[in-house]
Amino acid sequence: MNVPNTLTILRIFFVPFLVASLVEQELRLEWHGVVWVPNELVALAIFLTAAATDLLDGYLARRWGQITTVGTLLDPIADKLLISAALVSLVQIRLVPAWMVVLIIGREFAVSGLRSIAAAEGYTIQASDMGKTKMITQVVAISMILVSIRWQALQGFAMLWMWGVVVFGMASAVEYFRKFWRKVDYSIKVRRRKELLHVERQRKKLARSLGD
Repeated sequence: MNVPNTLTILRIFFVPFLVASLVEQELRLEWHGVVWVPNELVALAIFLTAAATDLLDGYLARRWGQITTVGTLLDPIADKLLISAALVSLVQIRLVPAWMVVLIIGREFAVSGLRSIAAAEGYTIQASDMGKTKMITQVVAISMILVSIRWQALQGFAMLWMWGVVVFGMASAVEYFRKFWRKVDYSIKVRRRKELLHVERQRKKLARSLGD
């Protein structure tokens, strides 16, 4: 187990602590009855720390030449768990509309499905620039929502970032669908055409042998 993979797994372990700090309203750091750090700031610290491991594990893996299959598979799973857990928790405490979260998480499942089908066909659909921008926007938006719990004047600005997440997410999803349609769908059609031609040749060959 190398350091980048350890950071990826650590990001997954942060998820239940993030959910607990958001959903459990009484979770806060106190000393002699004085609240030093409220639960929303605890959640913010956990979330930003987990998000930082996402940047660090990729950088270290490339820097040290430790890119592994396990890390490649776990990294996007850890990202989706972190973002999805944060968004669902924010819906639970009524800070983000449920329809926004459904769109964002549904987009993640759809793109993951497309990339899996593409991989089965021998193609790799690389993350687009829009997709990378989408991840950064998600981190900033969720952070702003958490900050706005304590400083409510920022709620409008935070929701503007959430709209940015939806827009970038849908735009990058369209780009993924376009890449999938252009590469994989064409490949599948060509393969099926070859299979049909092979079946037709076999049928004609069988018909000739029966005729003889």
